[in-house]
Amino acid sequence: MTDYAVVKNGVVENMIIWNGHGEPPVSDAELIEATADARIGGSWDGSVFTFVDPPAPEPTAEQIARQERLDSVKTKLESLGLTTDEVREAFGI
Repeated sequence: MTDYAVVKNGVVENMIIWNGHGEPPVSDAELIEATADARIGGSWDGSVFTFVDPPAPEPTAEQIARQERLDSVKTKLESLGLTTDEVREAFGI
């Protein structure tokens, strides 16, 4: 059994395991033996698989506000000589 990339229009749409014998399990795409660089969403240029990780999403306003509160709490705790781990242990948070 071998890993294959299911490629349509140069884009890896899926990954399958196939023994390479008989009729291919997909008929409307190209099956390319996968390398370590083959990943769903990646590309195939006819000889090389490539994949670029998508950028991390921007944090939401709520996530930014929460992080600011956590940073403020950490600063205050450190000024009192406490660590975040000590507070977590004491209060279960």
